[in-house]
Amino acid sequence: MATTHDEPNYIAVWIWLAVLTVIEIGVANTGLHKMLILALLVSLAVVKAVMVAVYFMHLKFERRTLALIAVTPALLLLLLTFAVYPDAMGSNFDRRLMPQEEAAAVKH
Repeated sequence: MATTHDEPNYIAVWIWLAVLTVIEIGVANTGLHKMLILALLVSLAVVKAVMVAVYFMHLKFERRTLALIAVTPALLLLLLTFAVYPDAMGSNFDRRLMPQEEAAAVKH
Protein backbone atom coordinates (compact mmCIF):
# COMPACT_ATOMS: atom_id res chain seq x y z
CA MET A 1 0.00 0.00 0.00
CA ALA A 2 1.51 3.32 -1.04
CA THR A 3 1.41 6.19 1.37
CA THR A 4 0.56 9.66 0.21
CA HIS A 5 2.24 12.83 1.33
CA ASP A 6 1.92 16.51 0.70
CA GLU A 7 4.16 18.07 -1.90
CA PRO A 8 6.90 20.20 -0.33
CA ASN A 9 6.77 23.92 -0.92
CA TYR A 10 9.61 24.05 -3.45
CA ILE A 11 9.55 27.83 -3.66
CA ALA A 12 10.08 28.15 0.11
CA VAL A 13 12.93 25.63 -0.02
CA TRP A 14 14.51 27.54 -2.91
CA ILE A 15 14.20 30.81 -0.96
CA TRP A 16 15.90 29.19 2.06
CA LEU A 17 18.71 27.93 -0.17
CA ALA A 18 19.11 31.43 -1.65
CA VAL A 19 19.20 32.98 1.84
CA LEU A 20 21.86 30.49 2.93
CA THR A 21 23.88 31.33 -0.17
CA VAL A 22 23.73 35.04 0.66
CA ILE A 23 24.86 34.21 4.20
CA GLU A 24 27.77 32.20 2.75
CA ILE A 25 28.83 35.16 0.63
CA GLY A 26 28.62 37.41 3.69
CA VAL A 27 30.68 35.01 5.80
CA ALA A 28 33.33 34.71 3.07
CA ASN A 29 33.73 38.49 2.95
CA THR A 30 34.09 39.06 6.69
CA GLY A 31 37.34 39.67 8.51
CA LEU A 32 36.97 36.59 10.69
CA HIS A 33 39.75 34.08 11.25
CA LYS A 34 40.18 31.81 8.22
CA MET A 35 39.48 28.61 10.15
CA LEU A 36 36.24 30.07 11.51
CA ILE A 37 35.21 31.13 8.01
CA LEU A 38 36.02 27.64 6.75
CA ALA A 39 34.01 25.99 9.51
CA LEU A 40 31.02 28.26 8.90
CA LEU A 41 31.10 27.75 5.13
CA VAL A 42 31.33 23.97 5.47
CA SER A 43 28.48 23.96 7.99
CA LEU A 44 26.28 26.05 5.71
CA ALA A 45 27.12 23.81 2.75
CA VAL A 46 26.14 20.72 4.74
CA VAL A 47 22.81 22.33 5.67
CA LYS A 48 22.16 23.18 2.03
CA ALA A 49 23.11 19.67 0.88
CA VAL A 50 20.76 18.12 3.43
CA MET A 51 17.94 20.42 2.32
CA VAL A 52 18.48 19.45 -1.33
CA ALA A 53 18.57 15.75 -0.46
CA VAL A 54 15.53 15.90 1.80
CA TYR A 55 13.26 17.97 -0.41
CA PHE A 56 14.43 17.78 -4.03
CA MET A 57 15.58 14.16 -3.87
CA HIS A 58 12.49 13.29 -1.77
CA LEU A 59 14.46 11.50 0.95
CA LYS A 60 12.09 12.93 3.52
CA PHE A 61 9.45 10.50 2.33
CA GLU A 62 11.64 7.43 1.78
CA ARG A 63 12.28 4.53 4.07
CA ARG A 64 14.98 4.74 6.71
CA THR A 65 17.22 2.28 4.87
CA LEU A 66 17.45 4.58 1.86
CA ALA A 67 18.30 7.50 4.14
CA LEU A 68 21.07 5.41 5.72
CA ILE A 69 22.43 4.64 2.27
CA ALA A 70 22.54 8.39 1.57
CA VAL A 71 24.27 9.19 4.88
CA THR A 72 26.91 6.45 4.68
CA PRO A 73 29.28 8.30 2.27
CA ALA A 74 29.31 11.35 4.56
CA LEU A 75 30.21 9.18 7.54
CA LEU A 76 32.98 7.49 5.54
CA LEU A 77 34.30 10.92 4.55
CA LEU A 78 34.52 11.94 8.22
CA LEU A 79 36.16 8.67 9.20
CA LEU A 80 38.79 8.85 6.46
CA THR A 81 39.46 12.55 7.10
CA PHE A 82 40.18 11.90 10.76
CA ALA A 83 42.24 8.83 9.85
CA VAL A 84 44.72 10.93 7.83
CA TYR A 85 44.58 13.96 10.14
CA PRO A 86 47.67 13.00 12.21
CA ASP A 87 49.76 12.62 9.06
CA ALA A 88 48.54 15.92 7.64
CA MET A 89 49.44 17.76 10.85
CA GLY A 90 53.07 16.61 10.91
CA SER A 91 56.01 18.97 11.39
CA ASN A 92 56.41 19.61 7.65
CA PHE A 93 52.82 20.84 7.42
CA ASP A 94 53.49 23.68 9.86
CA ARG A 95 56.57 24.89 7.99
CA ARG A 96 54.75 25.08 4.66
CA LEU A 97 52.26 27.51 6.19
CA MET A 98 54.95 29.84 7.55
CA PRO A 99 56.60 32.64 5.60
CA GLN A 100 60.12 31.81 4.36
CA GLU A 101 61.95 33.82 7.05
CA GLU A 102 60.09 32.19 9.94
CA ALA A 103 60.58 28.70 8.48
CA ALA A 104 64.36 29.35 8.18
CA ALA A 105 64.52 30.58 11.79
CA VAL A 106 62.73 27.45 13.05
CA LYS A 107 65.17 25.16 11.24
CA HIS A 108 68.21 26.73 12.98
